[in-house]
Amino acid sequence: MRTIRRCVAFGLLLLAALLYLGNTDLLAPARSGAPVLLAHRGIAQQFDTAGLTRDSCTATRMLPPTHGYLENTIDSMQASFAAGADIVELDVHPTTDGQFAVFHDWTLDCRTDGRGVTREHAMADLRRLDLGYGYTADGGRTFPFRGKGVGLMPSLDEVLQRFPERTFLINVKSNDPAEGAKLAAVLNRLTPERRGRLLVYGGDNPVAALRAQAPDIKAMSRASLKSCLLRYLGTGWTGTAPEACRAMVVFVPINVAPWLWGWPNRFLARMEAVGSPVFVIGAYHGGDHSTGIDSREDVARLPAGYAGGVFTNEIEAVASWLKPGRPAAP
Repeated sequence: MRTIRRCVAFGLLLLAALLYLGNTDLLAPARSGAPVLLAHRGIAQQFDTAGLTRDSCTATRMLPPTHGYLENTIDSMQASFAAGADIVELDVHPTTDGQFAVFHDWTLDCRTDGRGVTREHAMADLRRLDLGYGYTADGGRTFPFRGKGVGLMPSLDEVLQRFPERTFLINVKSNDPAEGAKLAAVLNRLTPERRGRLLVYGGDNPVAALRAQAPDIKAMSRASLKSCLLRYLGTGWTGTAPEACRAMVVFVPINVAPWLWGWPNRFLARMEAVGSPVFVIGAYHGGDHSTGIDSREDVARLPAGYAGGVFTNEIEAVASWLKPGRPAAP
């Protein structure tokens, strides 16, 4: 009996040693280069997130402005790339004339001088709106961007034409499968090379429809991300990524990352092997608000020498910390 117990103990120790050696980052090859920076909505006006809900009007919660850019506009995207962004995230809605408008909100009332559901308008009508109309940092006493955002809402086609060599993460705002099919049709008209620089995320239904019709586009939904990470937690010790993680965008909350087998370099390499870029986001504590790596404290939580993706709402500051020496945004 004692011999059996010794054999079992030795076997367990050997298994633990093999798991450690196969997954410890201490023995993983170092990755070179700077982190890949993903600018959420480009350079945007920041807002108070205390008590934020899905229906909160963020334009009326704006913090005192430190720059003149409005999110999801051509100028904001250009400034983001100039500041050091490698990828810009943008939001889209289908329009009644068969295009996609680049705009965050489900309705127009909060941010613009328009009214109603965004997707129930034609692109020509949306272009006439003032994107800066609703922004206020003092409870409505002043509106510093009113009159300055007229004509600034672009279509997705305009963005892709303006930045033909750039990478974008496209956010589908609905859970309508027809929207995923429409977006797939738009993206399938592009060259394979151009499609290879586009990423998509959004609702489970539209992402599933898009993946079925445009399988070469890396796409993610909440359900697909959950499936990927849970399966990896269960099987990542084997040294491979599960099929659920293949050819998608992988968001990893900074407080979840240390629990992933081989974090960071082995994990990044395993996801890279199945064609899936990884982006660290802010800590997840439930809820729908998109948090990013936005402060020095957040950046300090990244592993030393980290060279994966970083999702941020503060591209100007984060780029200056993670890519020092770049010129400031104009």
